[in-house]
Amino acid sequence: MSKQALSFSRKDPAKFFKTLNKRVNDYFKENNLKRTGNWKLYTKAIVMFTLLIAPVVLILTVDLPGWAQILGMVIVGVGMAGVGMNVMHDANHGSFSSKKWVNKLMGSSIYILAGNDYNWKVQHNVLHHTYTNIHGHDEDIDAGRVIRFSKHAKWYRFHKYQKYYAFFLYGLLTANWAITTDFTQTYRYLKRKLSYGKMPNPATQWTKLVIGKIVYYSIWVVLPLSLGFKWWEVLIGFVVMHYTAGIILSVIFQLAHVMPNTEMPLPDNEGNIKNTWAIHQLFTTSNFSPKSWLVSFYTGGLNRQVEHHLFSHISHIHYSKIAKIVKETAREFSLPYNEYNTFWQAVAEHYNQLKMLGQRPSLA
Repeated sequence: MSKQALSFSRKDPAKFFKTLNKRVNDYFKENNLKRTGNWKLYTKAIVMFTLLIAPVVLILTVDLPGWAQILGMVIVGVGMAGVGMNVMHDANHGSFSSKKWVNKLMGSSIYILAGNDYNWKVQHNVLHHTYTNIHGHDEDIDAGRVIRFSKHAKWYRFHKYQKYYAFFLYGLLTANWAITTDFTQTYRYLKRKLSYGKMPNPATQWTKLVIGKIVYYSIWVVLPLSLGFKWWEVLIGFVVMHYTAGIILSVIFQLAHVMPNTEMPLPDNEGNIKNTWAIHQLFTTSNFSPKSWLVSFYTGGLNRQVEHHLFSHISHIHYSKIAKIVKETAREFSLPYNEYNTFWQAVAEHYNQLKMLGQRPSLA
């Protein structure tokens, strides 16, 4: 990853974000609303944790046939992704609750999802939200050599087939967190002295990481083995759970940024980005399926990435209301507001983007 320091333009056309921020603040003041979660979010949290935990309890305590156990682990994977998008995500942005201890507690749910809060906050809150879609800085568009998400990434011949294999590899996301990613990220981030807030003590971070993995594997591997499940049954369940969660999370992430209507700008030789941070978010982010209650409910509002990137400190339960303000203000200042009407339209366009990025650059 490039270590070049980047700076965004200070010229905001007609003070776009100042105007938008005032209008959003006025919305909350006029309606006497808190920017954090409320009963709607807390109800969703119960639903998602139930999807995650209930099938596990059933599988461990009831003698179910093999097909029912596999179906149960699929539901666990759905719950895992649901907790990540609805609970952990808001909490680690500080928007789940107005109480810091609640955010910290709910944010710690990432440990039972195979992740680590320090790594996640650096990758997501710092690198992704600050340097969205900038090659060499935003790790969310860096899949190594195997998938080419950016036109600025090196092209290999096998990329011409990524339109076929990318979706299958998406399912490996959370399994990679559990096995290798957290360790390589901790090493890399500590070496670069990256943090979201106070820089952790390296020894403390490594200790938390190791203990977190021990607890994680104790829950998902050691416990079922100790209750009499065969090793291959545990392995199948583990893979099914992670593959389900991984493909859900990966697809949702990519529909927001690796799309034909989103840009992937590069800084100039001096590290300057042509737009201000807020306007940069409009050019690099896209919404999908804004009118679907089910998509909005399950994805934790991540189908409204434009609103999320501009106001990540606001809970996603408010995005549907402030979206109208954001859209009208963007149009008023002749700025883009990227959006796809349906989920499947967005999936099709992401496929087209993978196809385009898979072509030899001189032919693309």
